[in-house]
Amino acid sequence: MPTLSRRHPAAIALLIMLGLFVTGTAYAAVAPQQAEATVTSSDSVANGKKLFVANCATCHGANGLGIKDAGPSLAGVGAASVDFQMGTGRMPMAAPGVQAPSDIKVKFTDEEISDIAAYVSTLGAGPSVPDAEYTDGSKGDPGKGGQIFRVNCAMCHNSAGAGGALTRGKDAPKVSDVSGKHIYEAMVTGPQSMPVFNDKNLTPEDKRDVIAYIEAQQEAGNPGGNPLGSLGPVPEGLFAWTIGLGLLVGFAVWLGQKSA
Repeated sequence: MPTLSRRHPAAIALLIMLGLFVTGTAYAAVAPQQAEATVTSSDSVANGKKLFVANCATCHGANGLGIKDAGPSLAGVGAASVDFQMGTGRMPMAAPGVQAPSDIKVKFTDEEISDIAAYVSTLGAGPSVPDAEYTDGSKGDPGKGGQIFRVNCAMCHNSAGAGGALTRGKDAPKVSDVSGKHIYEAMVTGPQSMPVFNDKNLTPEDKRDVIAYIEAQQEAGNPGGNPLGSLGPVPEGLFAWTIGLGLLVGFAVWLGQKSA
């Protein structure tokens, strides 16, 4: 019977050395890029913390964990919340109030907002800034988005997205002229009185469809004339009774006086 040859011990050592050499070479090629990315991220966080302490700590505390009766904790709100609140001019607020106004000018550059978001993200895991793929309304389905919007959003924002009044001095802002990124971020973070629509409630594709519907509404405009706030039959009926009927009564009185 033929005997089985044994592998020489030197061959095993040679294979181990070869494996270590290949691993070391691969790590040396990748490690500089990873180190550079870490340094960049650290610089962003450090700059974001400086901006935060100078502009946000008065209400949210130097550690971002909030101050009673001034501002809530930001632990876990994520970069998306910072990008939405600061990118739309809502933050920083001039003074605490029931709701941050949405028509204030943005006070920071995109890079500064990104740095502050990077710092806030270190306080706790939360929603990140969405990928451009899911904020591009041209890739969505406006018809499906309209169905989702009417079921989940129209009771506060109006079916046309014109906004509306809420309780205790709050309001649901209009969603027209809002970027797709900020609409998406509002859905995943639930600012102020708005509920959170996470990926289990509405998938990223569903959110993109909602953005497509809102953008389609903007493009359609108001071919019927003045929308009267897009509030439906109530203002239309009020206009008909007060203006239309008033004109008819005035015309009837004028005819009566003329024939007398």
